[in-house]
Amino acid sequence: MPRREASEAGAGPTHRPATALPAGFDAEAARLLAHPRLRPALAHYCHGMATGATLDWPYYKLFDQLGRYLVCYMLIHNYYAWHEGGGPAPTLAALQRASGASPRHTAGFVAALKAGRLVEVETDSADRRATLLRPTPLVIAEIGRSLRLFMAAADRIEGRCPGRAGELADPDRLGGLISRSAAYVLANGTLLHAFPAVLHFTLRDCGYPLLAAVVGSHYAETVEGVPPAVSLGRRALAERFTVSPAHVGSLFTQAEARGWFAVAPGGRLAVMGEAFLAEFERWAAWQMVHVEQLWEPETPA
Repeated sequence: MPRREASEAGAGPTHRPATALPAGFDAEAARLLAHPRLRPALAHYCHGMATGATLDWPYYKLFDQLGRYLVCYMLIHNYYAWHEGGGPAPTLAALQRASGASPRHTAGFVAALKAGRLVEVETDSADRRATLLRPTPLVIAEIGRSLRLFMAAADRIEGRCPGRAGELADPDRLGGLISRSAAYVLANGTLLHAFPAVLHFTLRDCGYPLLAAVVGSHYAETVEGVPPAVSLGRRALAERFTVSPAHVGSLFTQAEARGWFAVAPGGRLAVMGEAFLAEFERWAAWQMVHVEQLWEPETPA
């Protein structure tokens, strides 16, 4: 069980590790970590995360840094908690309280999302003065990409065919899952903050999909029958994730200095640190347990 550091005592739930895990969580994560289909399933997860987003520049970059991601994550939560469960109206003020970012940053980011037609506004029929924020299916798909792919990984491990992940192609099904995930974070803290190396990448522009590309390259070299590696050349990754080659190089330099992994000239993965890989796989197991515990069977019409 992760312990809160003293310096985190006053941090909001989006900035500290979860203070409690559900019953049986650790045991189920341990089962997944020992499963022979874990690494093939995670190879497919990494390939999906390293694939270019459906959003064109500059929108892709909007979601690939933790602070911006959390604003969207909580925006989706607020809308579906209101739409499905009678929660508070999903206004800008409600989002500013939940997002973990400053009110000014949240307002500016929401304005950019509106301008890009990624968030729409509605009038509350119960209060005509209230402006409600509604996420578009495109935003839901991108913010929910990791959760959906972790569900697909769980489907592979459990041998489910058809799997649950297919149902998450429905924006409302995925939006409801995101909302339940965010509700857990608001009540307990994040699962992410227990994994400092993974957290490091989420705090950098497009750091997490780059991390997925690197780990996926390792699996492509060591696991049979999985998707091929993407090129780890700096220019190729920069084009894929709409960042500069210098930014990619900085992330590689930081990773090598910490003993996490090393990429040789030409874009070949030269070293994958065992402890780093173990942290990534434990993070992935936690996420799979999380989405499985949040799953709600579809109610017949």
